[in-house]
Amino acid sequence: MAAIWEAPLDSEALRWQAAAKGLTDRYFAPAAHSIDQEQRYPVEHLQPLRESGVSGLFIPTRYGGGGASLTALVAAVEAIAEGCGSTAAIMAALSLGAFPVLLGGTEAQKQTLLGGLAERGEAVNFALSERGAGSDASAIETTAVREGDGWRIRGEKCWLGNGGHSHHFIVFARTAQADSRHAITAFWVPRDTEGAVVDFYEDKMGIRGTTTTNLKVDVRVPQSSVVGEIGHGLRLALSTLNVGRVVVAAQALGIALCSYRAACRFAASRKTFGRSIIDHQGIGFMLADSATQLSAARMMMYEASRAYDEGRDIGTLGAMAKLFASEASHTACDHAVQILAGRGYVKPNVVERCYRDQRITEIYEGTSEIQRLVIARAIKREAEIQAA
Repeated sequence: MAAIWEAPLDSEALRWQAAAKGLTDRYFAPAAHSIDQEQRYPVEHLQPLRESGVSGLFIPTRYGGGGASLTALVAAVEAIAEGCGSTAAIMAALSLGAFPVLLGGTEAQKQTLLGGLAERGEAVNFALSERGAGSDASAIETTAVREGDGWRIRGEKCWLGNGGHSHHFIVFARTAQADSRHAITAFWVPRDTEGAVVDFYEDKMGIRGTTTTNLKVDVRVPQSSVVGEIGHGLRLALSTLNVGRVVVAAQALGIALCSYRAACRFAASRKTFGRSIIDHQGIGFMLADSATQLSAARMMMYEASRAYDEGRDIGTLGAMAKLFASEASHTACDHAVQILAGRGYVKPNVVERCYRDQRITEIYEGTSEIQRLVIARAIKREAEIQAA
């Protein structure tokens, strides 16, 4: 029996997991160090991702994708993250950008955007965050006002994961006053739209192979660019993030498993005081804790994905999965660095890279504090119902 719990996946999820692992072993893991060292976007990975269908596995078959479940997607992302956190983050960004279209787009938008992603690898980007509106998404200042038969959008977005290599942006903008219940709307803005400028590439601590950018817009778009209903953009964004959080949990787990397994190999082979260091309780217990926490996080992640595939609300469960998985990943990566000691602190070493790559999983798609807020609100609602 494996120390880390293995999910009883169906044949579809196992097939996509195997495809992702094959690509990871052949392409992604061998290049992970150089990608990180050079802070280089791995353009060479895009073709095998597209040709294998992995990059579009979550797109419905009628738009050229694999039609796979969320369970299959998280299985694939976890497998990729175990070899290269940056490539897994690119996969996560592809799904995050596509889900607003999947959930709220018109048939024409789905044909163009989802079909373009599945067939040609044309990435769609989720452009919500701003410098003054990260955790508080309702505070965005980008505006969209009617101009003729279309809309004029003005503002600036930041923290766009994969922004430097995206072909389209789903831009969330204010279309009503802040105190309105329906203040925000989502818009499709192609990258080549006049007045759309991608700039300021962030110099990041981890997942350095992704291109995290700003987007400045002073653009005019037609009415057909509205994604979902006017005034319901925040609801669409939050629904997208519910899914994205489960994908980030998979990313966090894959990175943690990479670090954990490197630490296990080292602890079994390294000897001090006449025996393997894993036989010292100070080391063995750290690995035991990591195995337990990562197994529990995996169970929670797969339960969340299964619930979504069955059509259930995963607002609370997805937040729990993301919170627990990202923090369990933090602990596992920290333990791995401690176990390898000086070797784990210096470059090049996989646990040093994992330690840096992991940290963002506690921040994007909602910080750990926001996940706790989501969960606390659910607890309050439940208590109020029980008291009524």
